[in-house]
Amino acid sequence: MALRKQEINPQREELKQKFVDKLQLDCSVSPDEASDKQIYQVLSALMVEKLKHKRQHFVNKTHSVGGKSVYYLSMEFLMGRSLKTTLYNLELVDDVAAILKDYGISLDRIYECEPDAGLGNGGLGRLAACYLDAMATQEIPATGHSICYEYGIFKQKLEDGWQTEEPDNWLPGGSVWLDPKPDEAIEVHFEGNVQEYWQDSYHYLSHVNYNTVIAIPYDMYVSGYGSQGVSVLRLWKAQAPSFDMKEFNEGNYEQALSRNSMANAISKVLYPNDNHLEGKSLRLRQQYFLCAAAIGDIVNRHMNVYGTLENLHEKVAIHINDTHPTMAIPELMRVLLDDCGYTWERAWHIVTNTFAYTNHTVMAEALEKWDVNLVKQIVPRIFQIIVEINNRYCAGLMERNGGDSAKTTRMSIIKDNQIHMATLCVMASHSVNGVSKLHSEIIKDSVFHEEYLDTPNKFKNVTNGIAYRRWLYQSNPGLTQLLRDKIGSGFLMDGSDLRKLDVFAEDKQVLEQLRAIKKQNKERFAKYVKKHSGILLDTSSIFDAQVKRLHEYKRQHLNVMHILAQYNALLENPDMDFTPKTYIFAAKAAPGYYLAKQIIKMIWALSEEIRKNPRISEKLSVYFLENYCVTMSELLMPACDISEQISLAGTEASGTGNMKLMLNGAVTLGTLDGANIEIGQAVGPENILIFGMKTEEVNALKAQGYRPEQYYQNNPIIKSCIDRMYAGINGCKFTEVADSLRTLDPYMVLADFDSYCQVQEHSSQLYTDTDTWTKMSLHNIANAGIFSADRAVNEYAKDIWNIR
Repeated sequence: MALRKQEINPQREELKQKFVDKLQLDCSVSPDEASDKQIYQVLSALMVEKLKHKRQHFVNKTHSVGGKSVYYLSMEFLMGRSLKTTLYNLELVDDVAAILKDYGISLDRIYECEPDAGLGNGGLGRLAACYLDAMATQEIPATGHSICYEYGIFKQKLEDGWQTEEPDNWLPGGSVWLDPKPDEAIEVHFEGNVQEYWQDSYHYLSHVNYNTVIAIPYDMYVSGYGSQGVSVLRLWKAQAPSFDMKEFNEGNYEQALSRNSMANAISKVLYPNDNHLEGKSLRLRQQYFLCAAAIGDIVNRHMNVYGTLENLHEKVAIHINDTHPTMAIPELMRVLLDDCGYTWERAWHIVTNTFAYTNHTVMAEALEKWDVNLVKQIVPRIFQIIVEINNRYCAGLMERNGGDSAKTTRMSIIKDNQIHMATLCVMASHSVNGVSKLHSEIIKDSVFHEEYLDTPNKFKNVTNGIAYRRWLYQSNPGLTQLLRDKIGSGFLMDGSDLRKLDVFAEDKQVLEQLRAIKKQNKERFAKYVKKHSGILLDTSSIFDAQVKRLHEYKRQHLNVMHILAQYNALLENPDMDFTPKTYIFAAKAAPGYYLAKQIIKMIWALSEEIRKNPRISEKLSVYFLENYCVTMSELLMPACDISEQISLAGTEASGTGNMKLMLNGAVTLGTLDGANIEIGQAVGPENILIFGMKTEEVNALKAQGYRPEQYYQNNPIIKSCIDRMYAGINGCKFTEVADSLRTLDPYMVLADFDSYCQVQEHSSQLYTDTDTWTKMSLHNIANAGIFSADRAVNEYAKDIWNIR
């Protein structure tokens, strides 16, 4: 019998030939001789080339039918790694893995060559990245705009438990994903004077003596899954216009060089510390730099296609992700008024029908306010336009409010010598949305209550979503395979297909497979921890994770207090009945946030002290994961049993980590806050662990005067935990944390403590009933589809951007 010829895969063969040729051309090596780094660079360059062509075709198609484009402005895009995501989204993983295998090279090893593009702090930037992926998948023509930070979010190192920040120099490995477009540079003007004059009955304005910074665009392409769509993230790098040779030759070296260094500082680092004037000034420059570059670019592109700005609002939607890009509003007004000669009324009509705004926080300190004098000095023309917007707004309010000047002052954009950026966003956008049902109600009821009463129709809700394929298809191969076997592959395009898993809740074999997959994922994560820290995790214990930014409102210190209580109980009775538990923390604190850094140190100290007690550490252990990032998250999410979402009710806008953990079968243990409420509605009350006060109870307790000292005096467990902080944990005293809890406790840790301890106890009991727990896990996976970013961007497209 003749042997069948091995089937040839033409796509694979073509890709292999391109790979070999490019390796020879760019690096003068064959695959056998190439280093992992060279292979990573060449593979990445091939993917960029492929996506660039695909994007061009996609944009041409949009323009040919007069389609509307979305521009998503955000100071943060937490992209993570691109190679793995691109290969998965283009369904090229098997082909590339097979090509490399022919040369004895592991694809997983190649992924490790890529640094995370950490151009964001946390949830805000990760959400923006998820939306670029989803818009490409849903074939919504989208461009993100941000800054090409040379250093992303800092690398976190713990030195004796204290967070220290090291620069995150991502560009050497990450720049292969950037496609430079120097011929599309934009001039951005700072400082100077505004001169006004009349000529032939026309009012002219001239901005003179300004300092110029050049914004150079670099494009990063983001592939969709199973679609023709490709999104672009346009990152702007700041550069001085030219070197002043005359100044330099005359010996004025400092002056010649300082102009360059000021320009270069703008795109040097993600968010300078702004607890001093220089930091505030640089942050304001960063914000205007992004806005001016983005608006200049959007206007240029639109003019190239349509030759007029009359229809800008019909063909373009500009979305402001939180308040950082607010100056895009007065900047577009400036272009229309000063550069194009539009009347105020016509310009304002175009602007207000172009912009939409997503609010991400109810925290007063996070709703940006800028000092009037600082704005006037750095962007004088923008300041003038904001003043005029406010004057006209207040005049309209006085009419609508029946001359109520007190109410008009409260609603004013400028008050107490500060410009309130969120107020400017709300009044100048045609749509304002929150990011969970609860958050959107809080916005209407308190944060922007008077604005809501003034313009109720512009307030909407779009609950956040995640690029779920990243945390399932890419990060959890075992679960992905089980889902494909049981419900088919439709869930990869439509998250709501996951619901089909629900019918297997009583299937013993499926429950057993789910447990085996969870165990494998825990072992994979434990192997990573052992390699990086030498610490052994007990994979048969409950993995209870709280992974997010470190902030008092997220209440990592509530979690720590409960662990302290458990530790104290085990010290008294080491033989007590106790379900083994591993508490996993990962968090970065803002560099200037001292108390947050103290809490990190306290978690570390507690983990060290427990580890020194072998009897207790068999039952209880704590692990702090250093330098948390997107890639680490992809490893951790599939391994967790419990998802801690314990913010004080009414403080977390939504959360997205809760969605990633739910998707991977972790059970949410949390308050009725943010998207936890919608997770509870999706899975049913028996498949979520809820504790603590509701928002209205929090508000009532605040109104009657919350006194944490009473809890300290009246609850012996609370007292013993706080006293332990005073006395010392692993030889370190935490007086500031203890004092804050006893005297201020702004996020009511002590008020929710008993309820939290009870739900923790209940979670341990449930976990010991393996079938019950696995069913809870299954129901969470099956009902996670609603939290897909695909669903979220389709809601934006339909209800806000008016894209069909």
